[in-house]
Amino acid sequence: MKKTHALFTLISFLFSCNREHYDFIIQNAHVSSDGTSSTELQDIGIRGDTIAAITRSGKLEGLSNFVIDANGLVLAPGFIDTHSHHGSGLRNNPPSIATISQGITTIIVGQDGGSHWPLKKYFQLLTDSQVVINVGSYSGHNTLRDHVLGNDFKRKSTQAEIDRMIAILKKDMEAGAIGLSTGLEYDPGIYSTKDEVLQLSKVLPQYNGRYVSHMRSEDRYFWDALQEIITIGRDFKIPVQISHFKLAMRGLWGKSDSTLQILEAARKEGIDVTADLYPYTYWSSTIRVLFPERNFNDEKEAAFILKEVTSPEGIIFSNYEPNPEYNGRSLAEVAKQEKKTPEKMLIELIRRLDECDKKGGDCGGSIVATSMDENDVKKLMQWPHTNICSDGSSSGRHPRGFGAFTRVLGHYVREEKTLSLDEAIYKMTALAADQIGIAKRGRIKVGYFADLVLFDPKTVNDQATIAEPQKISVGIEHVWVNGVEVFANGKATGKIGGRVIYRK
Repeated sequence: MKKTHALFTLISFLFSCNREHYDFIIQNAHVSSDGTSSTELQDIGIRGDTIAAITRSGKLEGLSNFVIDANGLVLAPGFIDTHSHHGSGLRNNPPSIATISQGITTIIVGQDGGSHWPLKKYFQLLTDSQVVINVGSYSGHNTLRDHVLGNDFKRKSTQAEIDRMIAILKKDMEAGAIGLSTGLEYDPGIYSTKDEVLQLSKVLPQYNGRYVSHMRSEDRYFWDALQEIITIGRDFKIPVQISHFKLAMRGLWGKSDSTLQILEAARKEGIDVTADLYPYTYWSSTIRVLFPERNFNDEKEAAFILKEVTSPEGIIFSNYEPNPEYNGRSLAEVAKQEKKTPEKMLIELIRRLDECDKKGGDCGGSIVATSMDENDVKKLMQWPHTNICSDGSSSGRHPRGFGAFTRVLGHYVREEKTLSLDEAIYKMTALAADQIGIAKRGRIKVGYFADLVLFDPKTVNDQATIAEPQKISVGIEHVWVNGVEVFANGKATGKIGGRVIYRK
């Protein structure tokens, strides 16, 4: 009897030695990757930071001390936020909760022309002091311009100044920047000429870099701005991407078909033009961006803004330093309280910001403003070359920071049927990775990094609102970054798995 037991133990030992070992196994999951979901349940074996095996459920022959039963939920690649401002929340308490709670495992920062400088130092900091999620960055045009021109930015730059910007951009590209980002509605980029932007863009081909732009206009001068980004793609044969794709003026509503026809014609010409989009009809920015000519005292311009671009009820103050009591309230409410017309109130509020600036205060003037039409949002979202982004941050009043990706899955997939579930996941993962140029992420494949999100397609939904912008989504069950579980049971685990994403 003892000999039989010893023989059985030896056979079991030898058998186990020949079996694969995994750090953890996810069983019984509907796996969605490459725009298609598995019809049968599957098992996934993870070893270290890598997806090591994928088999039909019950067929994974391997050992692990940790097994997670997905119970038929959807397992997708970790979501890639191609346009993010969550960089300031990487070390919040809990860290990166805004991103991981909606399934985001990779963010691309340095957007709208603003980036850390120098990027080499920033990337080294992220390497030396690891964060929860993966982070890549563009080099920001506004940052370059600010570094060279300083406070004397309300003018055309000289050739010598452009050359200095080019030199800085090259250093960022050598450090691993994904490309160049512009924010051409913001100071100081709004004062740049098209030639300045073209000269900087000319640097990108030698580095296999790409160009992403908050265009010069998303409202009054939209068509000209669209041609500028197409021209950059054509002249330098580089990928170009429209940031937070929108038609942000009543006069543009319903023009999504015309817009997409222009972009499709450009793609047929060989121009690699794409877009990112967040799923809301309202944006968040500074109040000054409403005045592209910076004619802040022009009451006729203010009247045009409140009729065509947004409305007194549609402007909600997010961070108004001169009077924080206005935060969360609309321009219409503030104007009524101060017994002014909305036009005069808008002008007065900017004047107070200017006074705050002169005193050296922290003069935030951020707003949330409704400017888009829901049908246009849907059509632009459905364009095959549009990926999903948040354009969000871990603070502020816009709910996109905590709810963009889960809003797509809940509202636009389950409720509105704007996208199928597989289409939405593809836009959040594989398409995003391909467009940005991120290797071995965005798909569930053997040999790829184990950035994963497990969620319930029947319940996943955003909870954040303008009134409660930091409310955490529901339906996201588990999130892994490079094989490290960073989110489970509605909470951050406190574990860290993020890495720097360098240009491929």
